[in-house]
Amino acid sequence: MYRFSIENANWILRFSPNITLDDESKQAIVRSILQLGKELTTFSHGESFVIMNKNIGLIVFLVEKIPSLILTVANIVERDKWYVQSEKAIKKYDA
Repeated sequence: MYRFSIENANWILRFSPNITLDDESKQAIVRSILQLGKELTTFSHGESFVIMNKNIGLIVFLVEKIPSLILTVANIVERDKWYVQSEKAIKKYDA
């Protein structure tokens, strides 16, 4: 669990129990959130958003504002598990 402040609001960043990350990856996620900055305050309670990180993958966040400001890393989807759907097919994501 990490604590951080944005726009004079104190947040808690926590990780879902199903996620295992090394400390370096956790620090990278914290840096990403800090780069997001005040944009984080625009999300409502219960909303989710994602950040695509080239080293970690697709990071899924859940925003909670009641009773406290809590941001949960709900899941991480590694790049090799990304797919894109067109009208006729689903294919692996190529970046």
